[in-house]
Amino acid sequence: MDALSTLIEATRLQSVVYSKIINHAPWGIDAVQDNNSQYWQLISGNCFIGLPNGQLIEMQIGELVFIPHGSAHWIADKPGSLRISANDFVKARLAGIPVFGSDGDETTLIGGHFHFEDGLMHPFLKDLPQIIRIPKLETERQLVLQQNIRLIWVELNNDEQGSRAMLKALAEILFIQIIRAYLEQDIPHTGFLAALKDTRISKALKLIQDFPGSDWTMESLADSVGMSRSVFFNRFKNLVGETPSNYLTDWRIRKAKEQLINSNMKIIDIAANVGYRSEAAFNRIFKTKTGKTPALYRRDLFRKSADVL
Repeated sequence: MDALSTLIEATRLQSVVYSKIINHAPWGIDAVQDNNSQYWQLISGNCFIGLPNGQLIEMQIGELVFIPHGSAHWIADKPGSLRISANDFVKARLAGIPVFGSDGDETTLIGGHFHFEDGLMHPFLKDLPQIIRIPKLETERQLVLQQNIRLIWVELNNDEQGSRAMLKALAEILFIQIIRAYLEQDIPHTGFLAALKDTRISKALKLIQDFPGSDWTMESLADSVGMSRSVFFNRFKNLVGETPSNYLTDWRIRKAKEQLINSNMKIIDIAANVGYRSEAAFNRIFKTKTGKTPALYRRDLFRKSADVL
């Protein structure tokens, strides 16, 4: 599996497509900062998006705007329109209460959000810009993305058997398409996405991700990708934003958390699976990274699950 696919699986991407949004001018919605990565696509009408830093975007029909870090923002038919909170907007829609007027110009949007596992924030997510704009249909990749949006639109308009599952799957595909389209239009020179474009560093990432239990050293990783130790260390750190050993440790802890959650394996066996020959060393590093020992981490998760039931 390629490095990006492995990363997306590890971050446990969850996707949500909102019901299609049709508003009549004047209208406006305030969205607060949260842990979700939101996206909006303008189907018809007028739409502006504003960010706290003063950035103002006038969306074009067909354009998609992606806000990776869940930054606070507002969305409206024009900058001066009166806005209500997103929570109030959702509550009113669920109650069937009209929020905005019915006589003004109509705007139609598709929106939704992506959510990633809490805890260890992967550099891949950290390095995304505050906002990504995907314009309407120029390249083949953008055409594929727009086709996916059209399929989402069809499912939103036809409440058929399986539509909910279809929307979830299409939205997960949409995330990958957004990243591909972003890389096509703006390849970063540094950061994790740049690392994925570097053949040797991407190979090193894949080795770490596929084989976290291997006895990796700086020398063995460098040899595996055909680089000297010093050149490998510097290039990896410059692109990924952290040293190979730090990245390896974080990835091992991430995989250990998955096994603590999804299996009944003994902690000593999990430690060995992710590259630690000593349970004491594993306990120490796990607690440094998470604030809990592996046993307490697992116990707390089971307790929370029991409380929900």
